[in-house]
Amino acid sequence: MNIEIKTSTIEPIRHTFDHVAARIGGDKLAPRYLEGTLQLQSEANFHYRPMWDQEGFNLYDPRRTAVVMADWEVFRDPRQFYYGSYTIARSKQQDAVERNFAFIDKRGLLASMSTESMHKAAEFLLPLRHYEWGANMNNGFSASLAYGSMLNVPMTFHTMDRLGLAQYLTQIGLQFGQGTDIMVERARNAWLEHAQWQPLRRYMEDLFVERDWFEVFIAQNVAADGLLFPLAYVRFPDSLKEFGTTLAVMIEFFVDWHAETSGWVDSVIKIAAAESDENKALLSGWYRKWRDRAVEALGAPIEAAFGSDEGAIALRAAVEALDVRVQRLGLDTGEE
Repeated sequence: MNIEIKTSTIEPIRHTFDHVAARIGGDKLAPRYLEGTLQLQSEANFHYRPMWDQEGFNLYDPRRTAVVMADWEVFRDPRQFYYGSYTIARSKQQDAVERNFAFIDKRGLLASMSTESMHKAAEFLLPLRHYEWGANMNNGFSASLAYGSMLNVPMTFHTMDRLGLAQYLTQIGLQFGQGTDIMVERARNAWLEHAQWQPLRRYMEDLFVERDWFEVFIAQNVAADGLLFPLAYVRFPDSLKEFGTTLAVMIEFFVDWHAETSGWVDSVIKIAAAESDENKALLSGWYRKWRDRAVEALGAPIEAAFGSDEGAIALRAAVEALDVRVQRLGLDTGEE
């Protein structure tokens, strides 16, 4: 008996959804990122106007920011994160973080460090868990009011990332405290009561009451993060000499995360600024306003961590680097 096996090719009738095809120039294979993110924004048939909003906005309304876009779907995430790719990426990173902490425990690296260096790291880094909680709140606000799923989807991921960073700082505090919450509680009291932290605390809490979600996005993710992350997670470990390597292993994720997310943040700013001269002027003004406030807010903590002279040099270098970065995005930093 002969068995004849035949093969046939089935051509799909369509390669992607119509609304995606209209964006990518025809019916062709589209990345899952676009299929899972593009044009999900509700635009009509809302149930009712939110009664808590006295300004007459709809539940989803592009007028909630002074930034004007002809098309809010033009924003793109260079990472192409949708729910599946985002959770897979973060899961792998979480595994790496856990291996780092396990390595430090196994080798007893913390026990070999000087008490002075450990306390210096704790006094500077652990209060930042409250900064990260504030960043979670601020990005949550932006995600809830941003118009267009190409913005509020990655903003939601960014919101959850900040909660994760706060939890990592808590874990570091527990390790510093040998499993107790002594260091964590000290950091909380410092954030609430110590004079050096009050300008940064005020910066964060002032953002809680800003009404324009795009301004909050710039103030948090460009101005504040753009100065703090290079100083706290790159330059500070290098200043601790014998403790720096161990600390760098503990906070490696912070460095990688900031490098990754900065690409997305930069993409948002660049696209919005290129839309119109009005947008460029508005975004530039917001950046200058909140950059100057961030410099003032970070002055005391940076001085305490690095020393007066070194702290001033480090902060000035961070400002210069951030200005260069923002100028590349098309904004006017007010600096020659």
